[in-house]
Amino acid sequence: MSMITATAWVPRGYAAAFPTKYDVDEHELARISKLAKLKLDDANEELVHAKDRKDEDSKTDDDSDGENDNGVQLAQSKGDADDDLREYDLDHYDSDEVDEDGEAVSMFGNAKSLAYHESNAEDPYITIQEGDEEDEEREELQILGTDNMVIAAKVEDEVAHLEVYVYEDEADNLYVHHDIMLPAIPLCLEWLDIPVGKTSIGDAVDQSSRANFVAVGTFDPDIEIWDLDTVDCMYPNAILGQGGEDSKLELEDGKKEKKKRKKSKKPNDDYHVDAVLTIAANKNHRTLLASGSADKTIKLWDLSTLKCAKSYSYHTDKVCSLMWHPKETTVLLSGSYDRTVVAADMRAPDAKAPRWGVESDVETVRWDPHDPNYFYVTTENGVIHYLDTRVLPASPENSTAVWKLQAHDESVSSFDVNPIIPGFLVTGSTDKEVKLWNVQPSGPSMVISRNLGVGKVFSTTFGPDPEVGFRLAVAGSKGAVQVWDTSTNAAVRRAFATRIAPVDVEVEDKVIGVDEDSSDSEDEGGVEPGGETTHAGNGWESMEED
Repeated sequence: MSMITATAWVPRGYAAAFPTKYDVDEHELARISKLAKLKLDDANEELVHAKDRKDEDSKTDDDSDGENDNGVQLAQSKGDADDDLREYDLDHYDSDEVDEDGEAVSMFGNAKSLAYHESNAEDPYITIQEGDEEDEEREELQILGTDNMVIAAKVEDEVAHLEVYVYEDEADNLYVHHDIMLPAIPLCLEWLDIPVGKTSIGDAVDQSSRANFVAVGTFDPDIEIWDLDTVDCMYPNAILGQGGEDSKLELEDGKKEKKKRKKSKKPNDDYHVDAVLTIAANKNHRTLLASGSADKTIKLWDLSTLKCAKSYSYHTDKVCSLMWHPKETTVLLSGSYDRTVVAADMRAPDAKAPRWGVESDVETVRWDPHDPNYFYVTTENGVIHYLDTRVLPASPENSTAVWKLQAHDESVSSFDVNPIIPGFLVTGSTDKEVKLWNVQPSGPSMVISRNLGVGKVFSTTFGPDPEVGFRLAVAGSKGAVQVWDTSTNAAVRRAFATRIAPVDVEVEDKVIGVDEDSSDSEDEGGVEPGGETTHAGNGWESMEED
């Protein structure tokens, strides 16, 4: 199984020109060792508890005859060992051998007898010097000012990781720059332009500083924050949640309490207790990060202290989508599986917040960046609602939309509003179709529908810069990312003719992806990228691809 659950763009100029390699010095090694010991101790305790439970269950059996749970005579099996195995002396197979001098023989030999050179330049057996290799590696990692990063949350063969792509628009090239291993299946991403975990906890963050970080929400209730400019990272820069508190105690105290503090499953004001489904960074108040969870709460995090500043309970079911208002910078839009949308001022948690209702579970909420009086809501039934914040319903059931659109027959699993081009929308669905829409004063109209060969569509995001405003990153259940230059499509050019530079020659529709093995791009009811649209068969299908 391979699939991508979420993607995010990094604007131009934020990525370091030469990302650094993860340097494990003595201090960092000590920190990693303590964190690893914490996880190992947890695993050992769980193993002991499991064995204790098994022993308790076995006490009900009659063990007077010396039989185990499978009815095997233990005493007899011990005495009847195969004589052919005795010559191998398996009882001492892992004991260290001793050489003639009495020195233990290890896998790496006797290190004391090895020659040591202070510099590799003095070693006659090293012909390729460090400088040459470092220069070549440095050049491979280089990111130009005209490049964009695309981050993908990927699950492949039950292994969860982030894939960090570099998109070279001028060269029509997309490649994996590096990846980051994750402890659990990632569900959401949010790019951050603030250095988290780089200063002492509680210190003020320089508001003029620029950084290239990403916050990741997973099936675990914690949020991990990673530095995208560091390659081969082993542990995140910061963890928001109970996992971060436990790690902090381990590092500060140098020891762990004898009795393990069990993770609470009851919602509280300090951390999430269930999967994190959505994350939203506040672009104006850069140290504020909002998160929504399957525990039905919204948490507001202070990135300078790495603690939860406030917890909100506006919904009665899972909170699946959040977005900060682009102008009213303390207003947060939230959508939930309870079929309601709330626009609340985070400064007034006790005030009654405006609430709207829709016909089915909410999938995505988005403010209109070109007119923030309006917002979009997409639902599990494939409907898009366009609502006016100035029209407040008497109750959620009486909500009236400016317009509604049946965009897909199945769930609108991904949605985005182009931040550069007004009226340009994209929807993606579990029906494997990606649709582009043109919203005019008279209402929305479909520009084109395409199957880009990514399987069930889980993520569609427009490029963040004017130079890549027409670029669209698409990913889904096949585990592949495609970047579609929508400006090369004839229908898009006709719909947005006034916003695209005219060309005299016919332009071929352009979709850029990473080269994969042919086995990873089998046909599944549609066509490969660049082909005509075909519709997949009707009926329920598993999330996993055959």
